[in-house]
Amino acid sequence: MSIPETHKVILFNETSESLDVLKYEDHPTPQVEGPHDIIIKNKYSGINFIEAYFRKGYYPATLPYILGREASGVVVATGDQVADFKVGDKVAYLGGSSFAQYTKVLDTVSTILKLDDSTSDKQLKDYAAGLLQGLTALTFATEAHEIKKGEYILIWAAAGGVGRILTQIAAKKGAHVIAVVSTVEKAKLVHDLGAEYVINSSKEDVLARVKEISSIGVHATFDSVGKDSFQTSFDALARKGSFVSYGNSSGLVPPLSINILSPKNIKLCRPQLFAYVTEKAEWEKYTQELFRLIDEGEILLDIFAVYELKDYAKAAAELEGRRTTGKLVLEIPQ
Repeated sequence: MSIPETHKVILFNETSESLDVLKYEDHPTPQVEGPHDIIIKNKYSGINFIEAYFRKGYYPATLPYILGREASGVVVATGDQVADFKVGDKVAYLGGSSFAQYTKVLDTVSTILKLDDSTSDKQLKDYAAGLLQGLTALTFATEAHEIKKGEYILIWAAAGGVGRILTQIAAKKGAHVIAVVSTVEKAKLVHDLGAEYVINSSKEDVLARVKEISSIGVHATFDSVGKDSFQTSFDALARKGSFVSYGNSSGLVPPLSINILSPKNIKLCRPQLFAYVTEKAEWEKYTQELFRLIDEGEILLDIFAVYELKDYAKAAAELEGRRTTGKLVLEIPQ
């Protein structure tokens, strides 16, 4: 397949709280340069809150920085030592610079999965929508804190991408899910997904409600909010509870003294997905399980909206303004 010299991408040249730094423009197309290179023509790419952290400068980024962390598409070129993928293969992958018509990945890393030739357009969309958030939820609920039947589990931003999937996984495991949301509409949504208890943080005191629900506190809190929710999450934990902090939607958690963990023997972790799927066997285990759950309808993704690549800034404004539920997806121009 012919690869053009330039392609459309979403990038920024400087970090800022403002969405105005986002640019939709032509950029040199990645080409095969090494023996293990794979060039993918993207079809769909999932939108994640982590993009805001890079744009705002919370996480380091080499400028200009092309956004995107996950996608599905078709292989259009390979290096001469690529053995497991060929031109025309449908794939789903985790990797940077996916808000683009073309992305380069390496076959020496484990985060690309060959799909069946019969994979439908709907499945390509679902896999791009669910890969990063689904694997995050699945690995965190297994390894950061293994959720067990009967446990009380506090899930923040439960109507968001990871939160929705965590809610479903925890409910299917038989846990008592306490879901934190910000609107009445989101409360109904997470209740329908299996949340036993729902707290509307815009109207209720989260800690007071947790104490009403469970006199001992929660066995684990999955907190993607960060600075504004940290103390509440911490105070809500039961003795020997697990604090899984994995997001910063309200800002970074300030530095803390490790000694605060001692009175209740709290376990605090700050996990990232990629450290759970580093090895090929780990990647294949969790990805195949995730796609099975999606295909069989055991995890409902609820794609909230599909935007054209050029409209990413609009999508980011909706996401960061907490006006969405479920997943946002970009459709890449072909």
